[in-house]
Amino acid sequence: MLKNYLKTAWQNLRGNKAYVAINTIGLAVGIAACLLIFLLIQYETSFDNFHKNKDRIYRVVSATQTPQGVNYSKASAFPVAEALQIDYPQLEHVARVYGRENKQITLPNDKVDATQKKFKENVFFAEPEFFDIFNFPFLAGDAKTALSEPNTVVLTAERADKYFGDWHTAIGKFIKYDNGQLCKVTGILADIPVNTDFPLQVVFSFKSAGQEDILRDWAGLDGSLNTFVVLPKNMSAQQFDNDLKTFVKRHTPVEYANQGYQLQPLSGIHYDSEFGTYTRGTFSRKLITALALIGLFLLVIACINFINLATAQSITRSKEVGIRKVLGSSKKQLVMQFLSETFLITFASVVLAIIFAFLALPLFNNLLQTPLAVQPNFQLMLFLFGILIAVTLLSGVYPAIILSGYNPITALKSKFASTKAGGLSVRRALVVFQFATAQALIIGTLVVVSQMNFFRNAPLGFDKEAVVIVPMANDTARLSKTDALKMELEQLPGIKSVSVSAFSPIDKAGWDSDFKFDNAVKKSGFKTEFKWADADYFKTYNIRFVAGAPYTQADTVNGFVVNELMVKKLGFKNPEDVLGKKISFFDGNMVAPIVGVVKDFNGSSLEKERTPIALGSYKLVCGLMNIKIAPQRAQETLAAIERIWSKAYPDFIYEYQFLDDKITSLYKRESQLSQLYQIFAGIAIFISCLGLYGFVSFMAVRRTKEVGIRKVMGASVLNIVYLISKEFTLLIGIAFLIASPLAYYFMHRWLQNFAYRIEIGIGIFLSTILIAEIIAWLTVGYQAIKAAVANPVKSLRAE
Repeated sequence: MLKNYLKTAWQNLRGNKAYVAINTIGLAVGIAACLLIFLLIQYETSFDNFHKNKDRIYRVVSATQTPQGVNYSKASAFPVAEALQIDYPQLEHVARVYGRENKQITLPNDKVDATQKKFKENVFFAEPEFFDIFNFPFLAGDAKTALSEPNTVVLTAERADKYFGDWHTAIGKFIKYDNGQLCKVTGILADIPVNTDFPLQVVFSFKSAGQEDILRDWAGLDGSLNTFVVLPKNMSAQQFDNDLKTFVKRHTPVEYANQGYQLQPLSGIHYDSEFGTYTRGTFSRKLITALALIGLFLLVIACINFINLATAQSITRSKEVGIRKVLGSSKKQLVMQFLSETFLITFASVVLAIIFAFLALPLFNNLLQTPLAVQPNFQLMLFLFGILIAVTLLSGVYPAIILSGYNPITALKSKFASTKAGGLSVRRALVVFQFATAQALIIGTLVVVSQMNFFRNAPLGFDKEAVVIVPMANDTARLSKTDALKMELEQLPGIKSVSVSAFSPIDKAGWDSDFKFDNAVKKSGFKTEFKWADADYFKTYNIRFVAGAPYTQADTVNGFVVNELMVKKLGFKNPEDVLGKKISFFDGNMVAPIVGVVKDFNGSSLEKERTPIALGSYKLVCGLMNIKIAPQRAQETLAAIERIWSKAYPDFIYEYQFLDDKITSLYKRESQLSQLYQIFAGIAIFISCLGLYGFVSFMAVRRTKEVGIRKVMGASVLNIVYLISKEFTLLIGIAFLIASPLAYYFMHRWLQNFAYRIEIGIGIFLSTILIAEIIAWLTVGYQAIKAAVANPVKSLRAE
């Protein structure tokens, strides 16, 4: 019986090639988009799920109480891990890991005058127990002892192959860290999976980190240091959070009593941007939900296409239904027949969707920088099977019931009315739903694009154009070479200004601290961000002064320049009033007067509010050259900078970055999502237009005689086109009225994630309705004109 249904369905579909092609392509595009979203969600939700004790692994994060609220950070003080092991011996494992970015690895070479191989890497320092907590398997060496001694290092097989040619021969060889420590390779890790927030490649022993000066500092928090624990099976995270309150009181100095700790589950690390990861990339659960809903809506509107096109075909198939019923076919048999046709179309669409997704994956991966692949696995096969069944039922049941329900006499005469649903025909309601979805996506896309343009063009309070930032070498002679290197660069004709600093203006410094102001006994009630730079920093970035002047050139702090926000936080209205008053921080180890006040500038991305900032000269920690160049001489100037730098630091890798590129990278995730939403909005419009084409086809066939009569009565082609088109124009307007408030609500909530944001203006909504109407008219114009120019004699003969 099933074989007969499928055979008959195949014969029927072969006779309606245009109908099958439109349906198959519409469904395939919708399923392909849904498949890509599924692959993305599957990847993003798989992070660090492969660790054996993943449900009991937690990161110890800080939560500091301030008058403005709680400040969260993934950092913990260096002594926390050791104290936890002593105070809570029931913890199964405790370990620290310390990440350092952009460090040089050099391969020693015994040959005279031989060129040394040099690499820039993001490296980690980890305690041996780190590999008891996380299941990163060793290919060689002992996980328990490989990092137990100073000056030892573990490499992944990929890095060992890169350094030594073959990882099998790497054990016992040496690499040099930042042209300083010589470290012995004691272990080889299997290549790290891509779905982890621990991008381990080069892992030194924690004893090699050289942080002896802060190993007993309970007050300092370093965002690069993470502490992980494995709770015993009989202990809950909430219970241990309560214990941490006592732990903090026991160990933290009284003046830092507002500093607390809590546990963050491993399962939440990848989704929580409040704390962040070592990969700098998080993927919020709200975003996963939003993408899942977009995928679902794209699938639903693709199914709506099928319904519209299938019911549009109902007129041409009404006689077939009547004949089948007269010959004895039951309603159940007719339903099965039409569902068989739907199944064949859906099956072909799923196959075509897999091909579409496979072809689109390279572009998709390049956009999002992901390693997605269409590889057979249980989850994927279950998803595709579910799609096949769900789409078959969703697309086929309604048309099958409608077509099979015709009265045979009425069907043979081709006289039947459209089905009503709440005053609107079902077809009209489906078209409204399709275009409401499409227009909501258009509005959302326009808002996201506008916000990205705002990020790119908003004034930051400093001049970001044509500034090159160059990291300086980290060797013992760096400080002695800095002044000479700076002076030599300043002599180049293409260079306007050079400054030495620890950070660029847009970098989050990480030197957040409270302080004592004007010899006060108590510390300030807020933290300020300390940025270290020489006096030429203000000229290089054109940071404007509102009071005072830059501090004088010096190797150590001899004065502070603060921003207007800090002046306000201190309770002063006039910037002049703070000049000469002293700032003391780091427990009085750094004391200097305020010598200048500058206009506020953004010290981090526009996603965050501006913060109080204090700038001072502290040469010891400054490792960045900020070079303002003349844009018209950029190429020759960059080449000259490289020559001078390489001469000063022949043993180090030269690299540079334009500041505006660095700023753009701050909004990388939002920019990627902007492009992704544009793609999905385009797909929604495409699918909706196919559905609209089906709806207009139905209307044109249904009103054939009416059009003929009107033409005989003298109606013009324009009158007929208007007659056919006015209904879908009204439907798109209704869809717009539904989509607009919904889109506004969700996009307004999305914009609240940014401290600096656009206002959703009426222009976005006017653009949306205009785009939707123009695309709709272009879609149905041919069908409307075709009906309008048809021979009225043939139209009146139509049955």
